[in-house]
Amino acid sequence: MIDEVWSHNKISRKRDDAILFLIKIWPVNKFKVMTYPNIDPIALELGPLEIRWYGLAYAIGILAGWYLGQLRAGRGHAPISKDQVTDIVLYVSVAAIVGGRFGFVLFYNTSYFLSDPLSLFRIWEGGMSFHGGFLGSIVGVWLYGRLKKVEFLKLTDFLSPLCAIGLFFGRLANFINQELWGRETSLPIAMIFPNDPLQLARHPSQLYEAALEGALLFAVLWFYSAKPRATGLISGLFVCGYGLFRFLVEFVREPDAGIGFVVADWVTMGQLLSFPLIILGLWLIYRANNLKRIKWPTRKKTAWFELWKLWALSTKF
Repeated sequence: MIDEVWSHNKISRKRDDAILFLIKIWPVNKFKVMTYPNIDPIALELGPLEIRWYGLAYAIGILAGWYLGQLRAGRGHAPISKDQVTDIVLYVSVAAIVGGRFGFVLFYNTSYFLSDPLSLFRIWEGGMSFHGGFLGSIVGVWLYGRLKKVEFLKLTDFLSPLCAIGLFFGRLANFINQELWGRETSLPIAMIFPNDPLQLARHPSQLYEAALEGALLFAVLWFYSAKPRATGLISGLFVCGYGLFRFLVEFVREPDAGIGFVVADWVTMGQLLSFPLIILGLWLIYRANNLKRIKWPTRKKTAWFELWKLWALSTKF
């Protein structure tokens, strides 16, 4: 009898020791999180002038795009010269910032804008929509193409890698500004943002987007566009790639405050706006790979010519 009790106690002690060991290496209610590098949002103060990292990151992105554009413009298949790079980067940057700010107000924060219209101009506080910036950029490129008589898709093919590097710095700006953070998680990569009122361990989704939409997408576009490609192909890869990466990251990104899920309790506004980009990108890729050059006749453009042209185009899709 004594031997049985001793044996039972020995087994219990071993079981308890094993449980304590497991608790030590895998806490049930406690896990380590990455430390947020608490960066002062103000990079430099010059008297009353404050230079913030948020604006500085966008400026670096624009300068990086300009520099890369200068490198590419010297090649034979570039649609513009080196002298024109500065102009088109300026066109697109201004249009993207204006469109991004208006897009944020229109898609995500209409009520706040109506209560404080001047918030539209306080860009340093954060609040830029890629989809609004995308539409603004389209307008800027179209205007420049009309002015310089350059084909629209050739311009967007040239600019797509430059936009991707700008996205990289833009997402770093979101991280520094402690905005657009991710959902709660227990993964080791989790991070607690000091400005988070709930102080939850969250996905650093801004860094995910910087890596995917920025660094990875830029690398693919930059190296693939080093050689001449079918018109519209690089643009299609950019639009489809961004839409796909953004759609996926939205699964771990916190839904926008005041909006939440917009469809079926799992689709966010970002996913809703990114899905058409994926479709548009796939169509551009298909079009570039399948549309062959049509040798139009040099005769006078009569009504019969216009009908023939319409028929010829319709048979290509």
